[in-house]
Amino acid sequence: QVQLVESGGGLVQPGGSLRLSCTASQSIDNISDMAWYRQAPGLQRELVATINSAGTTYYSDFVKGRFIISRDNAKNTMYLEMNGLKPEDTAVYYCYGDLWGIGQYDYVGRGTQVTVSS
Repeated sequence: QVQLVESGGGLVQPGGSLRLSCTASQSIDNISDMAWYRQAPGLQRELVATINSAGTTYYSDFVKGRFIISRDNAKNTMYLEMNGLKPEDTAVYYCYGDLWGIGQYDYVGRGTQVTVSS
């Protein structure tokens, strides 16, 4: 069973940047698709971005042009570079792994809190 651990969250001012990491307990070479989701208080969890084993990425409209998703299989880690942060980006950010790329997530981390506030 692969364990995913998120890190890099914290408090940042509007307009600032953070880089989140999602580190796996085992190789992610065989994990087809990986994703970042987020959940704000009182709201449903929503998709932020995805990346597959070929490096193809997808971004939800609300982060396009501001966030960059990447993965480094040699380090067993996925990243989310977040720039131009807004108060509405405040949420717990979770990383997911879809082993076979069939839209069914096999692994999920416990999340890291991101708070954007002045």
